[in-house]
Amino acid sequence: GLVAIAANIKPEAAATVIELQKRNIDVWMVTGDNKHTAKAVAEKIGITQVYSQVLPDQKVDKVRQLQNRGKIVAMVGDGINDSPSLATADIGIAIGAGTDIAIESADLVLVQNDLRGVITALDLS
Repeated sequence: GLVAIAANIKPEAAATVIELQKRNIDVWMVTGDNKHTAKAVAEKIGITQVYSQVLPDQKVDKVRQLQNRGKIVAMVGDGINDSPSLATADIGIAIGAGTDIAIESADLVLVQNDLRGVITALDLS
């Protein structure tokens, strides 16, 4: 058998992913979590494109790969491991309750610690 434990999925995550997809925005999960945990989380919130077991420098590589394919990349993150990719993305979005380095690396900070702020930012842009 297999047990996948997912830490703290934000309650608004699935609704945010659905709304982004309705707007024809591709949603990718790029995470350092193992592939079983990443897959379980992704399935629960409706993400089909997942990169797991990714180190911080590899997150930057994934952002650059998408950019090289002509994608405009917005990266959402909250940890020290996310800060290089937040800085590399076209738009870096930090979760307000995240680490100081992530917040300093981002272009935009979601101060309410709510992923629906990504939708609000899109509406305001």
